Amino acid sequence: MEISYASPSFQNLSSAESSSATTVKMPSTRTIKTIPLQHPTDKASSSTASFFGAAFTKWITRFKLMTWIQWIEMLLPCSRWIRTYKWREYFQIDLMAGVTVGVMLVPQAMSYAKLAGLEPIYGLYSGFVPIFVYAIFGSSRQLAIGPVALVSLLVSNVLAGIADSSDELYTELAILLALMVGICECIMGLLRLGWLIRFISHAVISGFTTASAIVIALSQAKYFLGYSIVRSSKIVPLIKSIIAGADKFSWPPFVMGSILLAILLIMKHLGKTRKCFRFLRAAGPLTAVVLGTTFVKIFHPSSISLVGEIPQGLPKFSVPKEFGYITSLIPTALLITGVAILESVGIAKALAAKNGYELDSNQELFGLGVANIVGSFFSVYPTTGSFSRSAVNHESGAKTGLSGIITGIIMGCALLFLTSLFEYIPQCALAAIVISAVIGLVDYEEAIFLWGVDKKDFLLWTITSVTTLFLGIEIGVLVGVGASLAFVIHESANPHIAILGRLPGTTVYRNIQQYPEAYTYHGIVIVRIDAPIYFANISYIKDRLREYELDVDKSIRHGPEVERIYFVILELAPVTYIDSSAVQALKDLHQEYRTRDIQLAISNPNRDVLMTLSKSGLVDLIGKEWYFVRVHDAVQVCLQHVQSLNDASKMAAPLPDDKASFLQRLLKRTEQDSSISALESGNTSHSDSKNTDPQREPLLPRK
Repeated sequence: MEISYASPSFQNLSSAESSSATTVKMPSTRTIKTIPLQHPTDKASSSTASFFGAAFTKWITRFKLMTWIQWIEMLLPCSRWIRTYKWREYFQIDLMAGVTVGVMLVPQAMSYAKLAGLEPIYGLYSGFVPIFVYAIFGSSRQLAIGPVALVSLLVSNVLAGIADSSDELYTELAILLALMVGICECIMGLLRLGWLIRFISHAVISGFTTASAIVIALSQAKYFLGYSIVRSSKIVPLIKSIIAGADKFSWPPFVMGSILLAILLIMKHLGKTRKCFRFLRAAGPLTAVVLGTTFVKIFHPSSISLVGEIPQGLPKFSVPKEFGYITSLIPTALLITGVAILESVGIAKALAAKNGYELDSNQELFGLGVANIVGSFFSVYPTTGSFSRSAVNHESGAKTGLSGIITGIIMGCALLFLTSLFEYIPQCALAAIVISAVIGLVDYEEAIFLWGVDKKDFLLWTITSVTTLFLGIEIGVLVGVGASLAFVIHESANPHIAILGRLPGTTVYRNIQQYPEAYTYHGIVIVRIDAPIYFANISYIKDRLREYELDVDKSIRHGPEVERIYFVILELAPVTYIDSSAVQALKDLHQEYRTRDIQLAISNPNRDVLMTLSKSGLVDLIGKEWYFVRVHDAVQVCLQHVQSLNDASKMAAPLPDDKASFLQRLLKRTEQDSSISALESGNTSHSDSKNTDPQREPLLPRK
């Protein structure tokens, strides 16, 4: 489609021409090739379904098209690997991986239970029942679930303020907490709300886990020092308590604990750095337990505290009690759910990508929730995916969820036949296992990386870690999440806005700060908004547009020289959404521009944005002729008007030589006509008229 533009198409600009001498002749009409923008019609808008109606229709259609196999896979994700299981190829690998993780889990489960303030048997229960349930309903084939250090610390922190760890109420509340966490996870999975965690920055997670690891390690110091210290999730009370009880220091548990911790760290390091010693990483906890138990059996030291008697047998079915405390446990249940999503789903998705299968994070949440709900009826406290055990499971070559079932069988055998041996395990050995596990969570390397890459993320990391250390876990999480959301809101309310210029030799327009060689035009500002436009950022956008209008750097501009801005072109291609507040603000901006003889032009809005602009009447207010498919189309039209204004201002003044010959005036007029095509290339010098084709689109030769 070709449209001829000979003069400005709105009154404010044309008034500038009418004020000049009536004898002034405009440059010859130039044909410009433009691509028309298809505007929405009333018919199209009326037939558009609402957002929720369309989503519901899509959801119903999806379920109608599902086959019975897809239904089974959705309800029982384990069927995906059961149907394709290769017994000869996979079974031996899964067996070895399951045994390796099981050997690692037995001592860890007892250690984490002690960290949670519970008897070691509840750690074994938590490493038994949930594993089997997750193997059926979980979608990850390598994730190893069970008790973990961070969740154990959260359980201890909240329950210590309600009941004493020696009371039966303490244990009942821990079991009730598992039920509540499971329900929260199931609800989030069914409602597909896993995306909410995306608003929490990785820097917040890293800072939180680093501070929590330090608190966990200090809380285990009592088993090394030989005397009791205060239970707290804050670093200051822990250090004060350690210093205050220094006169009760006992060297035998300290020496034993330090030796076992050194052995664990050496085995862990060798297992990570040497492939031939990979088995040492998983065997470390069992080695510490065996060495500590052997020493106690031989020498019977009275100053080293032991685990004590552990009940033998599998957990029995019982309904959680003490529902009257639900209200006080809700914040902790939500916090543990968030930690479960961050830790488990993140690990599961990474392992799924490495092993070449897809994982639905919402299905994963549902699987974790069912595991906790069922586990709560068998005396389990909250469980989730373990980073260390999942890494060992993956490194051992686990192919399917069968490795988890084998791990559960190992735990069952330990409950049935080995509890009598656990009675002689030193407490310092279990503390050494916990400390060696959480040392890897102290992510100081992340802080160094963030300092060099992004100071904002480093600030988030610092804020979260410091508040967690000194004000407690709950406050640390709230402050970290709040700071993360504040950064998101700040970035959203202050979007990136760029002034565009044309790259030489092309019709491509890019940010002039990124491409300094791109050139702009006198009288025209091309602005790209790189974010949705809504009530929170429209004020900032308007302020920036006013700045661009006033701050004109004439030294880098090309085209006809005019003293001020006459056109503002908004490139809306990156804008995915615009709300009613933004539309009203654009209307006000248009009216404000009109009072200063400035025309607003819109380039390349997407269908939804254009529909909103049409419904609000902004399309008709600005004028359909000022909506363009490309920035280049808008620039061509605006340049025609700027040239007309420039010629009018020049020809309004008397010629210096009133007796100039007809030939001289004709040559001057020819130079003006030929310069039009040079405007768009940024070359304001006059070129030979025979090299100029006014019918040609700039820099695109006709074929």
